[in-house]
Amino acid sequence: MIAGLYAVTPDGLPTHVLLDRVEQALLAGVRLLQYRAKPTGAPGMQVGTDGSRRRLAQAQAIRDRCRAHGAMLIINDDPGLAVAVDADGVHLGRDDGSVRAARALLGAGRWIGVSCYDSLDRARDAASEGADYVAFGSMYASSVKPGAVRAPLELLGQARAQIDLPIVAIGGIDLSNAAEVRNAGAHAFAVISAVFHASDIAAAVGALRRIADAGRAPRACLPN
Repeated sequence: MIAGLYAVTPDGLPTHVLLDRVEQALLAGVRLLQYRAKPTGAPGMQVGTDGSRRRLAQAQAIRDRCRAHGAMLIINDDPGLAVAVDADGVHLGRDDGSVRAARALLGAGRWIGVSCYDSLDRARDAASEGADYVAFGSMYASSVKPGAVRAPLELLGQARAQIDLPIVAIGGIDLSNAAEVRNAGAHAFAVISAVFHASDIAAAVGALRRIADAGRAPRACLPN
């Protein structure tokens, strides 16, 4: 289920710090988690490099924690890594290959999400190719991607009316504006700093979940 709070891990943390913060978030009730660690070099899992070994080890450890807590794990950018760790799905950006190619690799029953930035046309194309959810943003200024294209709030409502998939909002979302994106039409909102850089992760997760649950409607959408 792609709905409510969608936590995304930050880049650059030492493994033991990352895993500790992931565990705190899961204990607090995160049930949808994306592992985001940008690879170096060409796309795909680059076996044999220190970076790829670290990413594989981190993803495996996070997968184990997600399973222990009944949470879904989505891998950012890398279908090969998603298959390698038996994750629940993958999230594709502009340069991460097509939905069809990812589906051929992952098979049926796993989630494929697509970043659509500020483009409703890209979202329609992703839906026609078999994506399971689409994401728009950056909705607000973001310290993670300060130069990211901005998407208007009204795009969320337009997408929800025209595309029969879960709609995710991302970019600069925190306690001050999460209700705004929810009310604008997002089924889920993705956050990085608001969870993983919070001084009290459990309190942050609890507050964000309350905002998400206040506007959640039942949805029986399953992956292709």
